[in-house]
Amino acid sequence: MLGGTFDPIHLGHLAIASEVCAELGLDQVLLVPANGQPFKEGMEAASPAHRLAMCRLVAEDDERLAVSPVDIERGGTTYTVDTLMDLRAQRPDAELFFITGADALARLDEWREPERLTELATFVGVTRPGHSLVRLEWPHVLVEAPELAISSTDVRRRVRNGRPIRYLVPRRVAEYIAEHGLYDGGLDD
Repeated sequence: MLGGTFDPIHLGHLAIASEVCAELGLDQVLLVPANGQPFKEGMEAASPAHRLAMCRLVAEDDERLAVSPVDIERGGTTYTVDTLMDLRAQRPDAELFFITGADALARLDEWREPERLTELATFVGVTRPGHSLVRLEWPHVLVEAPELAISSTDVRRRVRNGRPIRYLVPRRVAEYIAEHGLYDGGLDD
């Protein structure tokens, strides 16, 4: 699974999903948009419904991707341990891999119930721009993914400033953003 705010989902997210899927021979990567991120509280964001819709548009175009609304349906602040427990209950026979950036993996001890996390899934650390792969004490797999210097923050800023986002997000996501007036100074809920 690849979780995140996905505000909006962009080509950097998809490059990571594709690389990890290929490198580890996974059947599928499950995109799980967060309802609310504990490390991003107070930040302005598109509604969970919009972020979920954008993820679904992307998954329609790639058979290796699926989307789970588990965090949005639960509501409240999203904690990875809750996500993994819910996914484990839904898919008891599945081998779960949690994909995250090397920077986030290095801070796993700051997450809620870190010791439980590694019991629920294998953690996959991927490179991100400005961060290197790390060796850690807890079980994990390292994957070097293409380093695309794209951020959701930059995409939102570009939309607000009337700058192009073509080649930063999938075409259908760009169309969705325009159609719903997301990030253009006010957020459409």
